[in-house]
Amino acid sequence: MQKLRNIIFLVIIVGILWHFYSDAYERSGVQGVIEEVRTDVVQIKNNPAIIHTIESINTEIQLLFDRFSNNQNELDQKGDSAPEKPELHAPSEQSFSIHNIEIGDTQSDVEQQAGEPKRSSFNEYGVHWNTYHENYQNFFMVAYDQNDKVVGLYTNQDLLSSTFDIHFDRTKSDVLNNLGEPLQGIQKGFVTYQTNHNDEYHLFLQDNNYVTIFYDKHENDTVTAIQIVSKDLEQQKTGYFSEASKQLREGLEYQLFDLTNATRVKHGLPVLEWDEAVRATARNHSTDMADNNYFSHTNLEGLSPFDRLKEDEIAFRTAGENLASGQSSSIFAHEGLMNSIGHRENILNPDFQFLAVGVSFNEENKPYYTENFRTK
Repeated sequence: MQKLRNIIFLVIIVGILWHFYSDAYERSGVQGVIEEVRTDVVQIKNNPAIIHTIESINTEIQLLFDRFSNNQNELDQKGDSAPEKPELHAPSEQSFSIHNIEIGDTQSDVEQQAGEPKRSSFNEYGVHWNTYHENYQNFFMVAYDQNDKVVGLYTNQDLLSSTFDIHFDRTKSDVLNNLGEPLQGIQKGFVTYQTNHNDEYHLFLQDNNYVTIFYDKHENDTVTAIQIVSKDLEQQKTGYFSEASKQLREGLEYQLFDLTNATRVKHGLPVLEWDEAVRATARNHSTDMADNNYFSHTNLEGLSPFDRLKEDEIAFRTAGENLASGQSSSIFAHEGLMNSIGHRENILNPDFQFLAVGVSFNEENKPYYTENFRTK
């Protein structure tokens, strides 16, 4: 790709030189061209507008090559033998199953079907989300209790089966017609925690499990994801937010990264690489917002996301930033971002190559999430 880029660039340069200096060549030969080029170079050096234009053209050429490269990678991915979607069966013990897995199944049941998890990361329930996928296809997450029993499930891909007529092509009204009125909150002890969903998701109590169904408001409110958590696991979580810790911070960061890639694959886009070099930049902005009680892409010093990347000596040609705050988990943060058009466009931007996620907590354990996307 680099060799092709150099050849095309050389052809462009030769074409430009011939366009501007063919008359000089015909009049005075090579020496005449050299003298005229020297004069023009001096004029260009003294004209910032021309220099800026040249830099802009160079950037656009680079972006064009990146887009071509990304498209080629996408074609290569599609050309590879894509993993088959599992044949889905109606659940036998529960109302819902994901990848033919139900609450109460064992870890060995899961791994007989899906193999070893690709990642295991600490979550807000004090257990781990284990991610299963094949390059983010057939993506789902499972939480286990101390007896290796399934107590939590999540997917944002078409792996859902139910005894109701609820699938990923169904709408919000279909869900409500099948499951009835959603819960307005979850009671823990003497406190009821209201679900502030704005109709972007609904919570139901089904089979002694809390079932959260998320909708894509940009796709006619169709079902876009589902989380199933056993009532016992939910009740172990004593408050709305979990106690902040280094382990939870890292867990939320990696979970948000995996959810983003699973969504990109769902929309036919290449996966992003984890950007360790930018993790500190993302974390620092989350910490700044948490410590100083504000929520903005521009920090209190007036620095934009692009300014902060430059200040940290991070090279980029294109970049974007997503922010979320107040969601108890990366799942809720991600689904909310997908329903916000500007954030959605960052997640589904075909030109981005890298993603770093940084999480921090305020004194009330409220998480702040920063996603930094970039193209080198």
